[in-house]
Amino acid sequence: MKALCWHGKEDVRVDRVPDPQIVNPRDAIVRITLTAICGSDLHLYNGAIPSLRPGDVLGHEFMGEVVEVGSSVKNLEVGDRVVVPFTIACGACWFCEHQKHALCDNTNPNAAVMEKAYGHSGAAIYGYSHMLGGYAGGQAEYARVPFADVGPVKVPDHLSDEEVLFLSDIYPTGYQAAELCDIQEGDVVAVWGAGPVGQFAVRSALMMGAGHVVVIDRHPRRLLLARQADGDSAVTTMNYEKEHVYEGLLELTGGRGPDSCIDAVGLEAHGDTLDAIYDRLKVATMAATDRAHALRQAIRCCRKGGTVSVPGIYGGVTDKVPLGSAFAKGLTLSGGQTHMQRYMKPLLDHVERGDIKLPEVISHRMALDEAPAGYALFKEAPNECTKVVLQP
Repeated sequence: MKALCWHGKEDVRVDRVPDPQIVNPRDAIVRITLTAICGSDLHLYNGAIPSLRPGDVLGHEFMGEVVEVGSSVKNLEVGDRVVVPFTIACGACWFCEHQKHALCDNTNPNAAVMEKAYGHSGAAIYGYSHMLGGYAGGQAEYARVPFADVGPVKVPDHLSDEEVLFLSDIYPTGYQAAELCDIQEGDVVAVWGAGPVGQFAVRSALMMGAGHVVVIDRHPRRLLLARQADGDSAVTTMNYEKEHVYEGLLELTGGRGPDSCIDAVGLEAHGDTLDAIYDRLKVATMAATDRAHALRQAIRCCRKGGTVSVPGIYGGVTDKVPLGSAFAKGLTLSGGQTHMQRYMKPLLDHVERGDIKLPEVISHRMALDEAPAGYALFKEAPNECTKVVLQP
């Protein structure tokens, strides 16, 4: 089959690889009908995530048709249309029983590698390095889906693939980010990053009762898309290259600061302040792994007693994080990978009711053969390219 494979920094290619096979009774094989390039895939493309090997199949946002099931999979049948969550969970360990599926104890066969780096291992993730399991990803014609009796969600016939594809990651990720903020009616929520996760965090915050959402980015098209999330002018945008974010947020909130701040940027944040320049130098000299400008700014701007929620990925050693500020202000810091299996079915209900329209973040539709060009476009032209969807 064809699959998009990693061969090095900024080097991805569509190769011919062996078709996936059932290797465990709880497996299923899915013929992929739509898949997408995630912003976090760019971390792999940029060489920011370790333990990739040449030939690894990328991609963790995908859906398709079940073409084969293992003998223990009773919830799926051949011919079912399914969305597959990006995190792989067993459904039976302590963490899965407590709906913390992204922390599953049993799905990462390389848990020792992650334990050495982080102290403990979380769940495996499709197409996202050998530290996170080494499972082949979904930017391909077919995918093996382990623990298929736990993860995939069936899609109703009346919904199109594009209407549900982002249940595989970015909609639940944005929703969890907003939920972690414990939003109260009328709250002011600031979101750093107007990429796809940021867009769904904005929309989720509004659904949860936020009175005002402020979105910080530098790309005009993405900021416009954020403003279109609400017709009652409940969304304000700030271009950080033209406005002073800290002073602007204080002015908007009467000097108090936002009730909650969401860092939907993560480890490759951009900025033009001294700390952002420092980050670039540290990462360039391998003295640090992450550029944490957005996280620092969120901590500084958040009101006393507020919450900083972090759906953006951080990968390793992050320098100059102002924990003194977080402590002095009594902030709650929360984040992590998304507990997908907790959210997918409830959020499918939102889609069915028309509460949210997931395809509105799509800017480009391409064939799988065009995936290398899609990665380059996503990296080099973020203002024009908000989301690339691939059709195998």
